[in-house]
Amino acid sequence: MAKQIQEILIDDLDGGEASETVSFALDGTSYEIDLSDVNAKKLRDALSPFVANARRASPPTSRRRRSGQRSMSREKSAEIRSWAKAHGLPVSERGRIASSVVEQYEAAH
Repeated sequence: MAKQIQEILIDDLDGGEASETVSFALDGTSYEIDLSDVNAKKLRDALSPFVANARRASPPTSRRRRSGQRSMSREKSAEIRSWAKAHGLPVSERGRIASSVVEQYEAAH
């Protein structure tokens, strides 16, 4: 059985047929709007003087590390967990290892 799926964009301003989805952002919020060629041009023309005088922003970074926080390999984590268990220190099987446990491990090595 053959199937054909057709996606038809509807202009979000006037309800007519849209030709594209325009993406933009303002005040830290991203937006998308489906527009016809005419309405997309109107939007771009309206924003043009602002875009011409703006600077590009750096892409937002996900999850920033606290200063001094380091990432460790799985092998290193496994080694620290094994050492902590052997020394009677509480350590979970998964997740972040408490900094106090890491400090004790590093002091011992």
